[in-house]
Amino acid sequence: MTALPRIALVGSGRMGSLHARVLAQSPRTDFTTLVEKNEETGRAVAEKWGVNWVPDFDSLDGIDAVVIAAATEAHYGIAKRVMELGKPLLVEKPLTPTYAQSEELVKESEKRGLPLVCGFLERFNPAVMTARQFVSDIAQIHAVRHSPFVPRIKTGVATDLLIHDVDLAISFLGEKPNAVKGSFGYFHEESRTNNAEDSADATMSFPNGALATISASRISQRKVRQLHVLEIDRLTEIDLLRRDITVYRHVEHEPARDGVGYKQQTIIEIPTLMPGGEPLAAQLDHFLNLLEAGAGSDEVAKEREAILPAHYAIEQASLSATNGHH
Repeated sequence: MTALPRIALVGSGRMGSLHARVLAQSPRTDFTTLVEKNEETGRAVAEKWGVNWVPDFDSLDGIDAVVIAAATEAHYGIAKRVMELGKPLLVEKPLTPTYAQSEELVKESEKRGLPLVCGFLERFNPAVMTARQFVSDIAQIHAVRHSPFVPRIKTGVATDLLIHDVDLAISFLGEKPNAVKGSFGYFHEESRTNNAEDSADATMSFPNGALATISASRISQRKVRQLHVLEIDRLTEIDLLRRDITVYRHVEHEPARDGVGYKQQTIIEIPTLMPGGEPLAAQLDHFLNLLEAGAGSDEVAKEREAILPAHYAIEQASLSATNGHH
C-alpha cells in the first residue's frame, strides 16, 4: 500500500480551521503541518488535530501537497512560493485578488506540471451536483447570494461571494460569457476607504443566447443562497444553504374565481439528491484524485482550465462597474 499524501495547511482562520478538521478526518491524507503566523491560533488548532505548528515554511521537504486558506490578500505570495518548491496546491477562492495574478499562477502551475485547484466549494454542493444531472437547455440563470456584514473580510463581495455563482453559471452553461456588466455599491464607511464593494450585481450574456443575472450583497440581515435555473419548460430552484431542489412546470393559469388575484396550476417535483457528503470533504477528495491522476493527466488540465473563466468575468464586472461609477 502506498503512503498517504502528507499535507500542509497554510492559515487557520475561519476557513482554515474548517480545512484543518476535514484534513484531519480524511482517511486519505496524512495531515502533518499547520503554517500560521499567529502563534496563539496556530498552536491551538495544531494541538486540536495533533499536527505540527510552524509560523512559516521554507523548504516543504517531506510535504506532498499544500492547502492554502490564508487571507485572500496573501494567496498570491504564498501560492507562488509553494509552486517554486514544486508542490501541488488547493487554494481557497478567489485564487488571488486580481485576474492578472490568478492568470500568472495558472500558467505557472501548467509550466511546472503541478495540480492546482481553486476552492469553488459550491461545485460540490449535493444540490448543484444533482441539478447538473438533469438540466439541459438553459435559457437563463438567476442567483442571489446575500449575507450580513462580516468586518473581518477586507475584500469586496465580488471576489468573496459573487464569484461562486458566476462560476456555477459558467459551468452550468458550459461556455464563457461574451459580455459582462457589473454594478457595485459601497455602503459601509470602511468599504469606501478600502474600495471594497458591499454589493455587486452582474449580468452575463453567453454566446448561445443564455443570460445570467447574479446578485451578491453583505448588507442583508439574513443569509440567502439561491440559484434559479430556467429552461423553456421547467424552472429548477436550488437552495444552496438548505441543499434542496424544487422543480416547477407550469400547466395553466386563469383569473382567480372571484376575479381578484391570480390562480395557476403547477406541477412540482422534489428530486432526491445524489448522495454527497460535506462539500469541503468532497472538494478535498477531488484534489486527492487529481494528485493520484498525476500531473500530466487530462483531469488535472481540465481542472486548471476551469479556474480562470469566473475570475475573468469578475474582473470584467469590476471594470464595467468602475467605468459606470465615475
